[in-house]
Amino acid sequence: MLNVNKQRIEQKLFALGEIGRNANGGMDRTTFTPAEMEARNWLKQELHSLNLAVHVDEAANIWGRKEGTNPELPVLTFGSHIDSVPNGGIYDGALGVILALEVMRVLEENNVKTMHPLELVSFSAEEPNPFGFSTFGSRAITRKLTAEDIIGVADTDGRLLTEALQDAGGNPNNFANAVRSPREFAAYLEVHIEQGKRLLQRDIPVGIVTGITGIYREEVTVRGDANHAGTTLMKDRVDAFLAAASMALALEDILRNYPDEEVVGTIGQVFVQPNATNIIPGEVTFSLEIRGQTREKIQDVLGKWEEKVQIIHRHRKVEIKRLVKLDQSPVPMGEKLMACCEEQAVNLGFPSYRLGSMAGHDAAHMASITEACMLFVPSLAGKSHCPEEESRMEDIEKVGNVLLHSILALDNSH
Repeated sequence: MLNVNKQRIEQKLFALGEIGRNANGGMDRTTFTPAEMEARNWLKQELHSLNLAVHVDEAANIWGRKEGTNPELPVLTFGSHIDSVPNGGIYDGALGVILALEVMRVLEENNVKTMHPLELVSFSAEEPNPFGFSTFGSRAITRKLTAEDIIGVADTDGRLLTEALQDAGGNPNNFANAVRSPREFAAYLEVHIEQGKRLLQRDIPVGIVTGITGIYREEVTVRGDANHAGTTLMKDRVDAFLAAASMALALEDILRNYPDEEVVGTIGQVFVQPNATNIIPGEVTFSLEIRGQTREKIQDVLGKWEEKVQIIHRHRKVEIKRLVKLDQSPVPMGEKLMACCEEQAVNLGFPSYRLGSMAGHDAAHMASITEACMLFVPSLAGKSHCPEEESRMEDIEKVGNVLLHSILALDNSH
């Protein structure tokens, strides 16, 4: 039976993990930075060493193609991304690319010919970045991001996104050529670390992702009365910050008592004005985010929160203005692919568990043009987006083997 090579996976993972490593041990490999450019070159060299046809598309996505014996069949695609958040870890995104590389290497070493062509992909700019476009590459190939969207966009240093894209091998002038047709794909598979504790707490090595969370975000502005912090009696105050804090605690109360633990909410960004020690806050603007596996659950939480907000509004006599910034529907994964991955886990003797992804991924966009599926590897302590991010090599090896045999099974069944 074919198996991935654990030692080689570890060696490649840590070799890539040295590119962009900062003095504190974290990973600084944000999109289109010198470190990310170096990582791109490293990946392209690896792809060339496997005799794959290497192509960088107009959105700077990196593709490595292995032809199948039947040129009429659509492509089986697998991969992830190699960019990181600032001071992140070496596993997020990169692990999916490393395991995709290993699958290609095992097939090459054993002279395995698939009927379908195979494509490894490393998507551009999956993580949030100074240009403000996350899941950039997967949105580009699914026509959700156009040339018009990126014209004039710059980072805080004034560097144009179009220039950075060109430096990475993309082509902003022919950006639409990055779009891929649904007819080209048979399936898309992506391995990722879980970024939570659910698999770890159950001591299960293989996560089968049922769907990718919906994300609802809005910007909320609360207006009260700025006034002297010493001379204004408590009964006379209209404190915007205390009203905003009450709204935050109301959200927490709803979610802590919600019957589905995979519905979560966050108020993560807060701006207080005038933000002075001796002035009662007159205005607060904060971000509200709710995530869930169904739109109905997100709307249910939002409705319950709105009821409490109205009570706070009347009690504290503040003005409240709300602006929806994002309303992204949940994306289910393909049932046939999930069943295939589960079957391969059973065949290999590995327990698996179905769970939702509570973070966004490129697979959410790929699911709009082909059947898509994700496999999760347990995250130690549930940590991610930090230097302490880690997964056990024995779990990585198991998920790598499930990926390998799922691709082979899909090649025979599609």
